[in-house]
Amino acid sequence: MCGRYVSTRSPQDLTRLFGVTDWRPEESLAPSWNVAPTDDVYAVLERSPRGDGADAPVRRELRPLRWGLVPSWAKDPRTGSRMINARVETVDTKPAYRRAFARHRCLLPADGFYEWQPVKDARTGRTRKQPYFIHPTDGQVMALAGLYAYWRDPDVEDDGDPAAWLTTCTIITTEATDAAGRIHPRMPLALAPDHYDAWLDPHRDDADGLRALLTRPAAGHLDARPVSTAVNSTGNDGPELLEEITVP
Repeated sequence: MCGRYVSTRSPQDLTRLFGVTDWRPEESLAPSWNVAPTDDVYAVLERSPRGDGADAPVRRELRPLRWGLVPSWAKDPRTGSRMINARVETVDTKPAYRRAFARHRCLLPADGFYEWQPVKDARTGRTRKQPYFIHPTDGQVMALAGLYAYWRDPDVEDDGDPAAWLTTCTIITTEATDAAGRIHPRMPLALAPDHYDAWLDPHRDDADGLRALLTRPAAGHLDARPVSTAVNSTGNDGPELLEEITVP
């Protein structure tokens, strides 16, 4: 799974890296070294603005979305806290994700992600979970494959009120490879740059072609280092969380 990640790139950097044409400075997010479920996160997506018609040209946007997908049919937005990840093996068939896979795909920029490995403490003999920061060896941004969905709040009467709509996202996960595979059996699936355009294209709905873009990521190019258990608390944030420690 992917339950925490790091996202510190500025929106200016992200718009350049992903060819974004539509970004609103008032929607800027602070950098985070401990992104957690239900946080707002940056997403790159393509869509035609509401009201412009089906034939209107799509725009590539950088938008803040809430992490934890709430399907349009959900009765309660709290559903999202249980839907932070979608397994690549079933993402195009599971009812919770099927519609988003066909119509609402996105990229979630990340510097890297955290996973936890059970280790035996040499001093106490007890087993505990040791966090690791897993990241590209070349320091490049990861483009995590994601889905997004719109949820209509029935308590807001005006359909045009921004408060009437909640936009949420989930991260697609796959079997872990490289350094991540030594830590945890699952990992977020990062897309290669030459797959960005096809993945984001809202007019593509061929499941087989889209699944072909979701290949095993970053073979041989991920590194992992143990970090402080301070990352376990969502209240902790800052670059010190990435500092390597010696595992006892």
